[in-house]
Amino acid sequence: MSSQQQIDPKKQQELQSQYTTFKNTLQQLAQKIGDIEQEAEEHKLVIETLSPLPQERKCFRMVNGVLVERTVQDVLPLLKTNSDGLKSVLEDMLKQYKSKQAELDGWKKKNNIQVVQP
Repeated sequence: MSSQQQIDPKKQQELQSQYTTFKNTLQQLAQKIGDIEQEAEEHKLVIETLSPLPQERKCFRMVNGVLVERTVQDVLPLLKTNSDGLKSVLEDMLKQYKSKQAELDGWKKKNNIQVVQP
């Protein structure tokens, strides 16, 4: 153990706390990204299903927990808009994740941190 640098226990606890915060933030971002990807995929599937149908065909849409009767013509543009919005949010979230990951890597390098997996 003489080759390893001894760190003040208070400093070590602070570093551990910072590392845990980084990891939790990354985990939360990854969870949100997964949720958005799943929702975007559901939108894509519905758009693909409705697109070949006649525009005047009746369909139902859930709005704030209420099932509303509409036509394909009414629903399809809204779904496409929502889908585009989800893609935009997903891109932003991925940028945030990469930025936070780079920040963590820089922090580990600065503090000479080596993570040992159990």
